[in-house]
Amino acid sequence: MELRNLAIIAHVDHGKTTLIDALLRQSGAFRDNQQVIERALDSNELERERGITILAKCTSLEWGGHRLNIVDTPGHADFGGEVERILGMVDGVVVLVDAAEGPMPQTKFVVGKALKLGLRPIVLVNKVDKPDQRAHAVHDEVFDLFAALDADEAQLDFPTLFSSAKHGWANDDPESRDGDMAPLFELIIRHVPPPHGVRPDAPFSLLATTLEADPYLGRVLTGRVESGLLKTNMTVKALARDGSMIEQGRVSKLLAFRGLKRQPIDTAEAGDIVAIAGLSKANVADTVCDTSVEGALPAQPIDPPTLAMTFSVNDSPLAGTEGDKVTSRVIRARLMRETEGNVALRVSETEAKDSFEVAGRGELQLAILIEQMRREGFELAISRPRVVMQTNPETGERQEPLEEVIVDVDEDYSGVVVQKLTERKGELFEMRPSGGGKQRLVLQVPTRGLIGYHGEFMTDTRGTGVLNRVFHGYAPFKGTIPGRRNGMLIANGAGEAVAYALWNLEERGALMIEPGTRVYQGMIIGENSRGHDLEVNVLKGKKLTNIRAAGKDDAVLLTPPIRMTLEKALAYIDDDELVEVTPQSIRLRKRALDPNDRKRESKKAAAAAG
Repeated sequence: MELRNLAIIAHVDHGKTTLIDALLRQSGAFRDNQQVIERALDSNELERERGITILAKCTSLEWGGHRLNIVDTPGHADFGGEVERILGMVDGVVVLVDAAEGPMPQTKFVVGKALKLGLRPIVLVNKVDKPDQRAHAVHDEVFDLFAALDADEAQLDFPTLFSSAKHGWANDDPESRDGDMAPLFELIIRHVPPPHGVRPDAPFSLLATTLEADPYLGRVLTGRVESGLLKTNMTVKALARDGSMIEQGRVSKLLAFRGLKRQPIDTAEAGDIVAIAGLSKANVADTVCDTSVEGALPAQPIDPPTLAMTFSVNDSPLAGTEGDKVTSRVIRARLMRETEGNVALRVSETEAKDSFEVAGRGELQLAILIEQMRREGFELAISRPRVVMQTNPETGERQEPLEEVIVDVDEDYSGVVVQKLTERKGELFEMRPSGGGKQRLVLQVPTRGLIGYHGEFMTDTRGTGVLNRVFHGYAPFKGTIPGRRNGMLIANGAGEAVAYALWNLEERGALMIEPGTRVYQGMIIGENSRGHDLEVNVLKGKKLTNIRAAGKDDAVLLTPPIRMTLEKALAYIDDDELVEVTPQSIRLRKRALDPNDRKRESKKAAAAAG
């Protein structure tokens, strides 16, 4: 059976996983009466909730005597580390583009990587059944994007199909609304070459591209067999990128992707994508090979983390009341377990033994890890995200991560967006109309400047703007960026918040809690309308006397409080504040709960600055 290995790449929410659902259904991977959940490849609970793909996954299907190994890749920039390595084990890519939105930053990021590897893309303009579709204009935009990314003539001569993955059809006419996915299957078999560069007669070698931790099998490495034949129980060794030996072991389990399942097989041939278990130290970008092989396969290095947070033991007065995993030992074990399957994450111990520095590729990636931990019963105190700086080895100057930001916004709001981002040390590179009274802005902004900006952006654009960002590279440090302008309202005692006290505080600023919420000294209960912090009493009830007014007492009506999601809280806090995360609550608090300690810290900071 002939093999075809391909990846589907696109921006977040353009319909990759829905497309794979349609391909699996029409290839006969499911029975006609089989109940299959929508977006079957999004198996992770958080993926299903948020509607995004977090982990790259493989599937396999048969069509016309060919086996198609298809990889569903993440579309969000924070998980871009997964995408780059996946492209090394495929021979073709389907570039999926929304018929209304057109090519977006993540499309550009991944397509650029694919073109550099010499892969010839197939373009699929999806969602042409939407009322605001502009399929032909988007097709031209894709051509311009490929040209801007230095595609060669063969890559620019790409075939295009128009589809609605949701309704299960694809054809070469965007006006046609019927048919099935057969034209796409036939185009893949025609256009994607068989596995190239594989050597069936050479000794076995495989480059590990993804890694996961399985509770029963241990470390499971997925990759394409580059040469030779792999058998179960075969003795293999793992080599690092520089060719040094890591370990030697036995392949205890050999798994192939068949539909939605991984099935044990006895042998795998060159070109096939398989998962192997049995090695305890091998990692992504390492070569697994026959014991006679001397050199490692060329591999993409793992991109360095750009953002770090401190995860520490929750030491608030309410610690241990909502979660059951609260000690530094269990937090450390959980973080170390996460690094086994997530190569883009780096965990290191700090000087204080009850806290750990966790570095990753972005706020969303770290927020998803925290969300998974709180659902497992962990209690944590999380610091404000900070960027991971680098030092230029030649000049010795400090460098910081820079992001390319693409904003689609109504013309009326473009001025305030440009102003806010330039205040945050951003540079505007392009500003052009994008149809429908909207403008497209392209800027380069330091990662530091984007922390906490998204909420402000949504307010400035009245919820109509779309902001996408992708890691661009490192640039010289751009100086200080102004932080949050408002101070905080801080509780000065412990107990349950009273409606009458909150009603009296509403004129001071926006509240984040409601009556009956348990508070403690040093906990943040709202945002001050002024620029300084203010300690307030939220426990004071109304004094009752035996004198009654002529009219009845009015019921206390409170403005609904600001609801803090995890991502919003992490982006909102300042350096002297923490987010307390428990299975039931997300609270904001000062790092030093005692007001006298806070005064001492601020005096020290002022002396150090002066």
